[in-house]
Amino acid sequence: MTETAPSPVTLVVGAAQGIGRATAEVLARAGHRLVLADRNAEGLRKTAALLGGSVPTYPVDIRDHDAVAYIVGSIESEHGPIEHLAHVAGVFTTGSVLDSDPEDWQHMYDVNVTGLLSVLRSVGRAMRERRSGSIVVVGSNSAGVPRMGMGAYGSSKAASTMIVRILGLELAQYGIRANIVAPGSTDTAMQRSLWEDPNDDAGSRSAIEGDLSQFKVGIPLGRIAEPADIAEAIEFLLSDRARHITMQALYIDGGATLRA
Repeated sequence: MTETAPSPVTLVVGAAQGIGRATAEVLARAGHRLVLADRNAEGLRKTAALLGGSVPTYPVDIRDHDAVAYIVGSIESEHGPIEHLAHVAGVFTTGSVLDSDPEDWQHMYDVNVTGLLSVLRSVGRAMRERRSGSIVVVGSNSAGVPRMGMGAYGSSKAASTMIVRILGLELAQYGIRANIVAPGSTDTAMQRSLWEDPNDDAGSRSAIEGDLSQFKVGIPLGRIAEPADIAEAIEFLLSDRARHITMQALYIDGGATLRA
């Protein structure tokens, strides 16, 4: 009797809240078999509960290369090959290039660059062996436009963007695509942490209006994004509808960067 091969799964890294949770919800509605990962185990459980409770979850700190390799191997052996990767995990702090805390700077790079690289290597090698897969990484519009006080964050996202684009070039011969979505201001806990009062929508109005003293234009569309706005773009880029799109960074910022 022939044994049926396990059906492929979609791994969402950074699924405990915000854009990652919204991505899991959108992908679930689109019919993906999901596996969720994040350092925040409680947040993972809450996301899984929103999806019905039967979604496998893997708590992991992506700064730990060996732990990442272990969970990717476990997912593939227990649930099936990872056909799609949505990497949403990231951290954010502000600070000037000259005066920011060196530890904050290092932490940003450890998660946003080196941690991402660990995930891409573990998942990408398996995809390469099968000659099949699609990858989407959440970057930031600050990767393409300088922002006051975002030296570490913007540069870490610029580095991660180029890593993904080069990866897409290297994997194209295997039929594997790699793209970036680059959000602007999005209504998440991370975004609200920048506001004077996280519960006051004055922070949203400030982002929409811009700040000339910081050389920052506003948002032409007149609203900040909802997490689902980013998640829908991730779902599209992972899907076969985007089969001829790779190495691209899709800015989802309401026009805030004027696509400079």
